[in-house]
Parts: sequence; structure tokens; C-alpha cells
Amino acid sequence: MSAPVSGFAAARLTVVLLHGQPGAASDWNAVVAALPDDLAHLALDRPGYRGNPHPPGSFTDNAQWLLGELDRAGVREAVLVGHSYGGGVALAAAALAPDRVRGLVLVASVGPGCLDGWDALLAAPFIGPVCAIAAWWLTPWVARRRLARIERLLGRPLEPHEHLSWEIWGSARHEHGAMWRTFLTEQRELVHGIDRLAETLPQLATPSVVIADPADKMISVSTAYTLQSLLPNAHLVLVDEGGHHLPRRIPSVIAAEIAGFLSSGLT
Repeated sequence: MSAPVSGFAAARLTVVLLHGQPGAASDWNAVVAALPDDLAHLALDRPGYRGNPHPPGSFTDNAQWLLGELDRAGVREAVLVGHSYGGGVALAAAALAPDRVRGLVLVASVGPGCLDGWDALLAAPFIGPVCAIAAWWLTPWVARRRLARIERLLGRPLEPHEHLSWEIWGSARHEHGAMWRTFLTEQRELVHGIDRLAETLPQLATPSVVIADPADKMISVSTAYTLQSLLPNAHLVLVDEGGHHLPRRIPSVIAAEIAGFLSSGLT
């Protein structure tokens, strides 16, 4: 367990953890377990995922939902920790309500330059829905069967950091709607909304830390460098051996970075 956070951070701020696309609040379980005991935290299923009744939406839709959740939880000021697509949500919330977001921790976050040819294809008018339905409605059972076979061969349950791509594919769900619709909605927002989000970055004076692994195969480390350069008050932390799914593969490292960021006083 990490050392206690200074009274400044612990007494006034709540750390709010936002998962990626797809994902769930439980993606942060190991990070939360490694955070200091005196640090208030809140991990949430985003709209379009698990038990959240809200439909999927844009970065701004997510940010507005998040601010409503903070109101309901009685949280006035927060440090937002966003993984992947959740990083875009954190940035949108900071742009929408800078007085309520005291810090940003962007973990393998989307940002300028994060798109590739597949992203445009998956957001296209006809092929996008076909791909989304195939990936998130027709075939997740393939992933679950593969995971079950791996567990039989190993003779034990898988650890939370093992075979993550298969596990995420097989377990992603929205109890109030279809996962393929969530994926398609967010994919289209990623393609059509990332430039709008990028335009807000130079105005975000919020203290920020950008965390990335140069070996990330989903989002190039160049995006992390661009985020660091465009955000006026940001620094970059490069880590090893986490790939893209840093909260589940190296949770103690991510927790230590969050705690260190808070202990710095957010100046």
C-alpha cells in the first residue's frame, strides 16, 4: 500500500476513474486496491456500459453525465483519471467545467493523432454497423470459449492481467442496450470528434500527467507526446510492460503515479 496522501489532496479531492472503450468500472479494481487508504475515489461505468442506464454518447455527452454524477455524489472538486476513450471524457469534462476538475491523469489516452485506417472504416456509414454487430453481438462467445479453453489448459483461473483482449471482447456488455451500438457510437465520435476535442487542449490549464507505454499497439506513444505538448500544464510519464491496458497490467505503477501526482499539490 502506498504512503498516505498529503492532507491537501486527501481532504478536498476525490479521484474519479473513467474506463476505456469497451470496459467497466471494475477495470480499476487493482488500481483502487493500491491507492492510499485515505484517498477518496469513485470508479464508474460510463454510459453504454454494464449497469449504467444511460445510452452511449459523445465525449461531451459523457462529460455532462459525469458532472451530474459528481453532483449526486456530493463531489465538488475531482481529479479525473481516464484510460483510453475515458481520457477523452476527462479532457471534455475539464473543458466544460474547469472549476471542478483540479487535475487530469491521462492513461494511454486518446488524443490528436490516435486514429488509424481501421478507425475510419469502423465508423463508416454501412461497413461500420456491420463490423460492430459482428464484433459485439455475433462473436463474443468465441472469445469466451477461447478463454475457457485456456483456463482448462492452465488448470487455474486467469489472472486479471492475462489475455485481456479476449477477456474484454467476451465480457463487455450493456444491460440496458446493445454493445454493438455503444461501440459504433463511440467509434464515430472518436473519428469525428477528436479534432474538436484537440482544439480545446491549449486552453486547459488544469495540471495534468500523461502516462503511456511506447510499446502500446492501440494508441501510438506519439499521441502522448502531442497531448503533453498541447496541454499547458502537463508532464509525460513513460512506463514499461503495460501495453495499452495499463490499469490492469501494471496497476501498482498507475496507482503510484496517481498518488505522486496528488502529493505534488497539483501546481
